[in-house]
Amino acid sequence: MIEPKEIEIKGVKFNISKLPATVGREIIAKYPISILPKIGDYKVSEETMIKMMAYVERVREDGSTIALVNKALIDNHVPDWEVLAQLEFAMIEYNCSFFGNGKGLAFLEKFISLAEPKITEMLTNLSGKLSPQAKQAYTN
Repeated sequence: MIEPKEIEIKGVKFNISKLPATVGREIIAKYPISILPKIGDYKVSEETMIKMMAYVERVREDGSTIALVNKALIDNHVPDWEVLAQLEFAMIEYNCSFFGNGKGLAFLEKFISLAEPKITEMLTNLSGKLSPQAKQAYTN
């Protein structure tokens, strides 16, 4: 683990880590888009989350740790989806300096507000291309 940091969420301790450079780049490139409703691809979102969680460890009561390197380990050692969501956000915040000091939510809101018009425009154009063209009635 690179620069591990212990955090606690709902009474459960975890070690989070800085991401290696190329893994961090991949996760940051995929993560914001994959979680947007109706646009994101859940499979990509899930794969990205699992890749990121490989750099998280669950700290057991005896102080030993277990790396959350696959879906089964995540399901067995993260109590619920809310803790998982908080863990994901903690990892993003820890690995992206521009998410610090409460800027994470503001960044995501700004990203979504900038992306929404472009996405709407793309979908409108696509919808027009896919809908059947009405034939003009000829009158003689």
